[in-house]
Amino acid sequence: MSGPNGDPNMSTDDGIINDEDDFDDEEYEAINSMLDQINSYLDDLEERNDSLNGKLHELMESNRQARLEFRAQLTGPQTQEENCPADGDSSSPSKEDLSKDSGTANE
Repeated sequence: MSGPNGDPNMSTDDGIINDEDDFDDEEYEAINSMLDQINSYLDDLEERNDSLNGKLHELMESNRQARLEFRAQLTGPQTQEENCPADGDSSSPSKEDLSKDSGTANE
């Protein structure tokens, strides 16, 4: 007779886990307590992660605002870099974004 995975050298009785409860109530309570503690640690970690993520977004927004204010203060002609931001640089505002923030229209 073949085994549970079709292995011809293994009988169906080999390697089967019996469903008999070898644990007593104290062991189950200890396991539940450990799982509760792990769950608590994971919840705390998730809260810290969310907090850090929020702070990062605030920092990025603050940086964007500072950059826009700095560019608005520039009185000289725009450099080529400002006219053509690097490809894929989504943090660089477009001319449209600058005109929205400064209240002028580029037409």
